[in-house]
Order: sequence, then C-alpha cells, then structure tokens
Amino acid sequence: MDERLISVCLRLVLVLDLVFRVSANAEGDALNALKNQLFDPNNVLQSWDATLVNPCTWFHVTCNNENSVTRVDLGNANLTGQLVPQLGQLPNLQYLELYSNNISGIIPEDLGNLTNLVSLDLYLNSLTGHIPTTLGKLQRLRFLRLNNNTLTGQIPMPLTTIMSLQVLDLSNNKLEGDIPVNGSFSLFTPISFSNNRLNNPPPAPPPPITPTTPIPSGNSATGAIAGGVAAGAALLFAAPAIVLAWWRKRKPEDHFFDVPAEEDPEVHLGQLKRFSLRELQVATDNFSNKNILGRGGFGKVYKGRLADGSLVAVKRLKEERTQGGELQFQTEVEMISMAVHRNLLRLRGFCMTPTERLLVYPFMVNGSVASCLRERPESQAPLDWAIRKRIALGSARGLAYLHDHCDPKIIHRDVKAANILLDEEFEAVVGDFGLAKLMDYKDTHVTTAVRGTIGHIAPEYLSTGKSSEKTDVFGYGVMLLELITGQRAFDLARLANDDDVMLLDWVKGLLKDRKLEMLVDADLEGNYIDDEVEQLIQVALLCTQGTPVERPKMAEVVRMLEGDGLAERWEEWQKEEMFRQEFTHNHHPNADWIIADSTSHIPPDELSGPR
Repeated sequence: MDERLISVCLRLVLVLDLVFRVSANAEGDALNALKNQLFDPNNVLQSWDATLVNPCTWFHVTCNNENSVTRVDLGNANLTGQLVPQLGQLPNLQYLELYSNNISGIIPEDLGNLTNLVSLDLYLNSLTGHIPTTLGKLQRLRFLRLNNNTLTGQIPMPLTTIMSLQVLDLSNNKLEGDIPVNGSFSLFTPISFSNNRLNNPPPAPPPPITPTTPIPSGNSATGAIAGGVAAGAALLFAAPAIVLAWWRKRKPEDHFFDVPAEEDPEVHLGQLKRFSLRELQVATDNFSNKNILGRGGFGKVYKGRLADGSLVAVKRLKEERTQGGELQFQTEVEMISMAVHRNLLRLRGFCMTPTERLLVYPFMVNGSVASCLRERPESQAPLDWAIRKRIALGSARGLAYLHDHCDPKIIHRDVKAANILLDEEFEAVVGDFGLAKLMDYKDTHVTTAVRGTIGHIAPEYLSTGKSSEKTDVFGYGVMLLELITGQRAFDLARLANDDDVMLLDWVKGLLKDRKLEMLVDADLEGNYIDDEVEQLIQVALLCTQGTPVERPKMAEVVRMLEGDGLAERWEEWQKEEMFRQEFTHNHHPNADWIIADSTSHIPPDELSGPR
C-alpha cells in the first residue's frame, strides 16, 4: 500500500513538473518572439536565452512561485522594433512595462487575453494604429498609459467598462471622435485626453435657478434677462476651455481657492477629487484620537472610511496656517497629481477650506516597512526575505520614477523605512511627499532648509543644505540596511554594546571585523540566501558613498537589483578603493587620524562575491 502511494505521488510530481516546464517553455517562447522583433543596442536582453526552459532566470522578468511570468520590465531600455501577438500568451502577466523606448507598429489585439494585467505602460514610443477594443477585457487593469505615441482612430467604448481603472493617459496622440463620459471614464478630466483631435465632451447642464427677488416687468427686465442668459451660456460653454488653459498655464504663485465647509462640491483637480470637510469629518469620526495612524512634522494622519465603504488615510495639516504647512499642501497636491506609478503613494483627493488643509490617500493595510520590522504584534509574521527583496526593488523603482520621469524631477528628501508603505500584496509604495522638493530640470541641486531624519541624511545635505537626487540615493541605501538588519538608522540603544548610534557606522564596523552574520535580522531565523544578502549590502554601500558623484543613480540601482551591472560596479569600486588606500598609505603613513569616506575602511576583498 505504501509503495503504491509513493508511486502515485512520484507520478504526480513528475506530471506537475512537466506542466510547469511546458508552461514556462511556452512563456519563454512568447518572450523570445518579442526579443526577435526588437533591436537591442545596449544588450538589455542578453540573458534571454532561448535554450533555457525557464524564463524566470532572465533579467527584467519576474515570475510567481509556479514559474509563470508576472512582470516584464523593459522601460527606458532604448529598444526599437515591434510588439508581437505572442505577448498574449502570458496568462499570469500583471505588469507589462515597455515605456520610453522607440517601439513602432500596432498594439496587438492579443493583449486583450492578459486578463490578469494590472498595469499596461506603453507611453513614449512610436506606436501607430488603433487602440484595440480587446483591451476592454482587461477588467483588473488599474494603470493604462498609452500617451505620447501616434495612435489614431476613436477611443474604444469597451474601455469604459474597466471599473478598476485608476490612471488613464491617452494624451499626445492623434485620436479622433468623441471622448466617452460614461463608466470609468467619468472619473477622468480633459488632461487624460489632451493634444489629440478629439471632440470636447458635452458640458454638464446648468443647475436650476430659483429666483429670490421679484422680477420687474417691462422691456428693461426682459433685456436684462436675455443678456444674462446669453452671458451665462457663453460662460458655461467656455468654462471647460478656461479651466484647461488655467491648468496648463498656471504660475507657481497661484493659490487654491477656499470652499466653505458647508458646501459639498464634486470638484476634481486633474484626477484628484476635492472632498468636502463634512465628508472627511464623517469618515474619521470627527477626527477622533482613536483613528490616529501617526504624527508628522506638519500634522496628524487619521484612518477613515468613506461613504462608499473604502478605507482612506487622511493627513490633516496643523490648524495654524503656517507657511510651511500651506507650502507642503500645495507641493503635495501639485506633485502627486503628476507623479503616478504603482510604487508611489497615490493621492486620492484633497480638501481645502479657510481653516483646514487635508490630503486623502488610500489606506495601506500593511502599514510601513518600519512598523513591520520593529513594531509588529506577536501574532503577525515577520517580513520574509523574498518580501524584503521585493520591497527593495519596488521602492527603487518608485524613486527612479520621481527622478527620471517627472518634469520637473522630484526629490523626496526623506527616504526611510517609515516612509515606504506596503499595500495588501506587500508591494512597496513610496509615501510621504511632504518633504519632497520639486527641482527644475535646469538645476543640478537645490538649496533649502535641511529636512529629513537623523541617520538618513546624506553628509553633503547636512553640511551644505544642498540636495539632489543623490540625496535620495543615500537615504535609500540606509533604508536597505534597515531591511537587512531590522534596526533603526539612529538608535541610542546601540551605545550599550557599541560606540555607533548610526546604523551605517555600525554596519561598517561589523564588516571591518568580518562579522557579516551578525548583520542579518534575527527575525529571519536564517531563512535567507547569503549571496543575495551580500549583493544587497553591496548596493547599500554603493548608495551611501561619501560624495554624491560616486553614488549610482536610482535607475542604475534598479538595474543592479535586477541583476544587471552590480558585479561590474562593485569591481570598479574595489579598484578605486585599493588605489585610495595605497595612496593614503604611501603619502600619509602615520595619518590614522584622517577621516575616511563612507566605505574606505572596509577591506576591498570583503563582500566580493559568493563565499
């Protein structure tokens, strides 16, 4: 009996293995069909080997536990060529990222078969032809960005049935016909459709007018009414154009207008809803202390439930109308309406009255990375190593988007584990743009009052007040060390056993003493891969080098985390480090007092690869 059971189990294992291999092979064939249609001058697709059964080992491809492809990340890869119908043969694909390349041709109808797709980003290419009506079958789609192509024809009506759609951008194409206003499209403003050949949507009917004073009789009254009606009609039809013109040409000194708390307008700014104060008072139980999620430098954050049942986090700026609070409010509203990415916290709406400034975000059910690392209840499992790796990559992608895909670019200025939130799938979401600084593309740095958190602040920012995207890179590197160690970036408790209250200094000390095993968070209980820990530490040390110019850009960090270029960058750093140490020894043999840069006292053979 036991032998028969064992035999059945073995056969089942073989069958399942065959199924997974066939599935992976079919998906590998589909991706290779794409590769064969693309010109790849930078050899981004070099690892896409057709002889390998499983595409899950390829760079820029992510798979689930069943070895089925869930993500293809080829954005900004300088690829030229065309898309292929075989992409529709990736049944579990959730993210298809091919933005900012030079891909031409049509969008294949077969993409409508990707029923698990969450994000379709094909913007900034040279795509032509119509938008496939089959995309209407993607009922889980949340992000659809086809802007900055040469697409023609009409907007397919089936797209309006995608009720999960949160972000839509069809701007800067050659689309014609009417803009749908029904279904999910009722949420979007003209900005999503601008710079096309589309007809303006019909204006909303005017509200009924109830006269409150007697109407005089006579010709003068008739003339006044006729003139008023004509003027009102002209204003009504001109309103959409006026609003759109204001949105595009507004100046930095423009201010938002106040809406009294008793009004309940359905006003949208971009894709943001303007809530009434009454709505948010009801949602948060009149801002009850029991609903406080956290406190920040500019105010408190409350958990709330809207009338539709959805949970939100409401950030209530301090009641006193300080300049910093208003500037933060305007910065966040302006900025987050432009910065939309799956790894960035999406601003759902805002509220502004003569006495209140509030921001409304989706509620992140899993809190922040910091809370999961250090404040979790005993009943909650710790973050496992696979999730920590995913957090590292997701947060890097979010920051890279802020730096490279926003115009003007956006500097966060307070990157830390407490500001990396986790959604229901433990996907990293970069939050708290209250300290972010919009940076004009002409500037290489910005000089401001130093804002940030001790332990995460880059040395040049602390000493000069000058911040750049490399300031964020430094903070990100420290955040990686938080992920690996589970410890705080600044902790006086470390004085009990060490002299280093700064996490970065503590890590360097352990590496100098070759105590790598003491770095890893004890909550992992040894369930991690040594090589992957070493690679993540290498990235962290490259990001926290003493001078900004030596640090990689966030886009480079993303590539290194995906397995592309880390070994070369680390080897280059080792050579420079050996030269620096030899120079110091030859020219300053007794200069032990010289303060080293961020990594100079770590032996160059440490963390050099698999042990």
